[in-house]
Amino acid sequence: MYTALQSAHSIFAYVVLAILFMASLNAITGLTGKRLFKDKDLRLSLFALIVSHLQLLVGFIIYFVSPLGLKSFGQMGDSALRLTSLEHPLINIIAIVLITIGWSKHKKEESNNGKFKKIAIFYTLGLVLILSRIPWTNWMS
Repeated sequence: MYTALQSAHSIFAYVVLAILFMASLNAITGLTGKRLFKDKDLRLSLFALIVSHLQLLVGFIIYFVSPLGLKSFGQMGDSALRLTSLEHPLINIIAIVLITIGWSKHKKEESNNGKFKKIAIFYTLGLVLILSRIPWTNWMS
């Protein structure tokens, strides 16, 4: 079960990164192009929020059943173990919180520019944080 979850988490990460990138890019182009915030913009942002949360949920499950998660928490001298047991989960939680804040703040905005700005800032920050703590050596092998 663990290997299947880990594979799903790794494969789904590509989907999450792609959708989050598209939502960020859409918000940035909407902001710079002074477009109207339409239903397609709302759906793309919402979909990015949903898949990010689903990925975090699968990550939590893996964290608590994995030998590289909570069980290796006391071995912070090893940088690879520190990445998988502390940095990756913590930074990704912060990233998802930022994405959620961006979603919540955009709903309170009345102007189209303000909606795009909130999504652009918070989703892009979340994307950058996620990219910064991906365990590339584990992921690509």
